[in-house]
Amino acid sequence: MKNLKLMALLMAAGMILGIGSGANAEVGYIDYQRVLENYPAAQQAVKDIDAKGLELQQFMLEKERQYKNLSTPLQKQNFETQTANELKSRQEALAKLQRDKETQILNQVQAVAKSVMVSQKLDAVLSDQVVFVGGVDITNQVIQQLK
Repeated sequence: MKNLKLMALLMAAGMILGIGSGANAEVGYIDYQRVLENYPAAQQAVKDIDAKGLELQQFMLEKERQYKNLSTPLQKQNFETQTANELKSRQEALAKLQRDKETQILNQVQAVAKSVMVSQKLDAVLSDQVVFVGGVDITNQVIQQLK
């Protein structure tokens, strides 16, 4: 999620530079965090990622139990190598799932924000963290359309 905020800030900075020459530019902004908190698909994505994280924890607990039952150093060494490889694979799968979910949610929010931007006749939509004064808050419209 931190990467999403950074991306939003970078995009916002680019938009500000691009619209800086417009005399009467109308800018909208959204509270992305509030959108995520009120977007059912984002909430489900968090649950899915948390469930996979719990599966990873259960995997590690089971491997610890299995390790205690091993008797020889060679068995333990082989088990450690195998477990390390499997753990790395599972961690990579979890990281990929998280990236995919974040990208999917971001794309959906951007699409809705773009449609609100067009309907409100705005020139750009920024993150609320970038806007210091002024602009039009479209957070509620984005949340309503996402639901």
